[in-house]
Amino acid sequence: MCQESTGEKHMAKAAFLGLGVMGYPMAGHLQSAGHEVTVYNRTAAKAEAWVKEHGGASAPTPREAAAGAEFVMSCVGNDDDLRSVCLGPDGAFAGMAKGGVFVDHTTVSASVTRELFEAAAELGISFVDAPISGGQAGAENGVLSVMCGGETEAYARAEPIIDAYARICRRIGDSGAGQMTKMCNQIAIAGLVQGLAESLHFAEKAGLDGRAVVEVISQGAAGSWQMANRYETMLDDHFEHGFAVDWMRKDLGICLDAADETGASLPVTALVDQFYKDVQKMGGGRWDTSSLFKRLKSAG
Repeated sequence: MCQESTGEKHMAKAAFLGLGVMGYPMAGHLQSAGHEVTVYNRTAAKAEAWVKEHGGASAPTPREAAAGAEFVMSCVGNDDDLRSVCLGPDGAFAGMAKGGVFVDHTTVSASVTRELFEAAAELGISFVDAPISGGQAGAENGVLSVMCGGETEAYARAEPIIDAYARICRRIGDSGAGQMTKMCNQIAIAGLVQGLAESLHFAEKAGLDGRAVVEVISQGAAGSWQMANRYETMLDDHFEHGFAVDWMRKDLGICLDAADETGASLPVTALVDQFYKDVQKMGGGRWDTSSLFKRLKSAG
């Protein structure tokens, strides 16, 4: 489905539901790639602004946005938000034709993903869970990592459409596998950010130049994306970049619930989740996740 017989890419009629900091640019990349995009956002003014900037069209309900679309993408807030745009008389499923593919980029629980997979299947619709990593910058630059779960055929159809905003896109397994992979991503990030925060805090307390320290250690085994992209803003006490603490706590809650279900042991993740709770108490719910460093500084 990726290529037409002429060798040209298939241009699809698509809908995009949810125009937050991630969805807004992602939908823009779809339109720029030549797809025919209709957007829906809970706040209509955001959808109108998107149309003014990118072209395409907007619709007042998910159902109307999804009408006639081959592919419907969503990027909303949480499990309940996702249910609300999918189900009910004004939900996207009610507007989609049999054979359509719904691709969800929200980070949600694997249980709601499987619930919606089954609901879609009863209507002859395919559902692919496709959470994303790469932050706002990744969305704006069209270089997100997309981890997918769902049926092989549905993924194969959706992958060339997702390519408009992805650096890498992979099917990991059946429905829910994408969400479980995103949990692996968040678990890894939580430990990395705390480790980086402690390293910089230690350097500061030892009277070292943090920038000089990172210049050296980043070239060795300690190097990471977090170190390369966050150490300077952390040292500058600037936490307005990337993924908010409130959203990270939502995701880590999903991780810890899933760990209980699967029997996985996540002691570091549970600890860092409590550290993020401390950041929220400091008034930093909208700070980015690197604000773990600010927590350490405030503790002395």
